[in-house]
Amino acid sequence: MENIESLYYIETNRTFTMLRKYAWIFTLTVAIGGLWFPKLGLFVLPVMLGLSLTSFFKGRYWCGNICPHGSLFDAVMLKFSKNREIPKFFKSNILRIAFLAFFSFQVGRKLIRVMGIYGQAPFLDKLGFIFVASYLMVTVLGGITSIFYSPRTWCQFCPMGTIQQASYKAGKALGVNQKTDEKVTIESTDLCHECGMCARVCPMQLEPYLEWNENGQLDNEKCIRCNTCMENCPAGILEIKNDAASDFNVWEEGELDYYKKDEISAVIENIEEMSENIKEFSFRLQNPNQIDVEAGQFILVKVSEKHQMYRAYSIAGIEDEGSLIKITVMKVADGYGTSIIFSKFKEGQAIELKGPMGHELVVDTEAENIMLVGGGIGITPFIPIVESVVNNENKIKNAKLVYGVNKENQFLYRDFFEKMEAESDKFEFIPVVAFDDNWEGEKGFVTDVMDKYDLDDYKIYMCGPGPMEAAARKLLEEKDFDQSHLYAEST
Repeated sequence: MENIESLYYIETNRTFTMLRKYAWIFTLTVAIGGLWFPKLGLFVLPVMLGLSLTSFFKGRYWCGNICPHGSLFDAVMLKFSKNREIPKFFKSNILRIAFLAFFSFQVGRKLIRVMGIYGQAPFLDKLGFIFVASYLMVTVLGGITSIFYSPRTWCQFCPMGTIQQASYKAGKALGVNQKTDEKVTIESTDLCHECGMCARVCPMQLEPYLEWNENGQLDNEKCIRCNTCMENCPAGILEIKNDAASDFNVWEEGELDYYKKDEISAVIENIEEMSENIKEFSFRLQNPNQIDVEAGQFILVKVSEKHQMYRAYSIAGIEDEGSLIKITVMKVADGYGTSIIFSKFKEGQAIELKGPMGHELVVDTEAENIMLVGGGIGITPFIPIVESVVNNENKIKNAKLVYGVNKENQFLYRDFFEKMEAESDKFEFIPVVAFDDNWEGEKGFVTDVMDKYDLDDYKIYMCGPGPMEAAARKLLEEKDFDQSHLYAEST
């Protein structure tokens, strides 16, 4: 499990502005250039003043958006870091307070000594060198901890960070930052898949998905408001908002009914290996022993007890009146969740589920013409959908499934779809292969097939890789397709 845990934290872009990309130049200029030109250290004084004032109104915003050392850690050191879990010692209040006391004593002692030569020629050089030495110490110590642990290890006990948190608390106590204090805010906790992505990319290694308050905001005072979690949220449901910005998470009654995360106890009844990196898992429900589920929904599967983390998977099969649920999982290289599933999940093992959830791929049975577009592992939600369309009473007269892969041997559930096509006059299965000279059927991409049809009277349901979805959306825009009739979910 130790090797798998090393995959938990993800290296991702943390610099979204020019300032955050290049402010580290200031750090090296002061820390190194100041050894020859000590007056450069005087530029640290406005930095200290700026972060203290900013934190009074916006918490540790400076750390995540302006701090030159933060830029060094995120833009430079991340490339060399082991990016692993920060030891609890570095996060402890004891270390933070001790380091603040040590820093204050050392700087204070040197300032008193330098003030003794106030008015003399060397004064500014001596004063500047105090801050040059401090900047150099932070650069060296922060750089070392960045390499061996995580880029923002230093920020856990940084004296300036501790001062910012104290200033922020003062601002809250006085009630002066209510309109300026912007926090990470979730659109609705019901929409959260609890995938842990926000925690896996967080520079401060916080766990937003486990810490939302009653207003759906992250109150953790260590949050540096850096936008990294927002930029990486797979569901796109995070924003940096003020408490007063209530328009972000207001929903009409009933709108989120499809996203109720009911807890389900289950047992892994069967594991079928479909290819080298794809397995089908069958879950026998225990409590409750059956659920109401619609074709096209997905289920949350708990993959980590340590991180209380789930993975969302489209339901590939519904059997025994909702008492048996199937999902198909493709192993992702260096993927934390799928590594656990492939190495730790065993038949007979108890498992925790949540759901069912989602309505993006729940087919409108009142429509006469539908087109299902799947790519790769994205075909799985269409298994129960096709079965429902073919076997249940509905108004659908024409249902097409366009399924694209790179090579013929990559098709999943091909026999099932061909069987459904043989049994039904209204269902057509259209397999497409992109790169296989021996394939005698449709060649190219799913968009090549879609382009052959007049889709004005269709409702389209799409699930597949991001590039496939983007190409299909572009085609539909060119065909002036009504985008309100397009329903998509990326794999």
